[in-house]
Amino acid sequence: QVQLVESGGGLVQAGGSLRLSCAASRITSSIGLMGWYRQAPGKQRELVATITRLRITNYIDSVKGRFTISRDNDKNTVYLQMNSLKPEDTAVYYCLSKVVLTNYWGQGTQVTVSS
Repeated sequence: QVQLVESGGGLVQAGGSLRLSCAASRITSSIGLMGWYRQAPGKQRELVATITRLRITNYIDSVKGRFTISRDNDKNTVYLQMNSLKPEDTAVYYCLSKVVLTNYWGQGTQVTVSS
């Protein structure tokens, strides 16, 4: 069974940094698009960043210049480097991997940024 395991979340002070990782296992086909979504309390899930297999990236405006998405295709792993964190970044972060027509989701990791 396909598994996406996330790690790297935690509690940080505003202005600090975190690095999220999401490793996909049991996937024999090449992963296409990978990305990160987040859901804050009382809000809908929103896309944060995506990266194609050729490493073309896309970010929502609120994280541009602060977050960097990257991937290691050999390890089937996607990363999200988060710098200059703000309290409004507090959310559960979910990773996504697309394989042909199938989407796979991670279990979510909590990111909390204190003021």
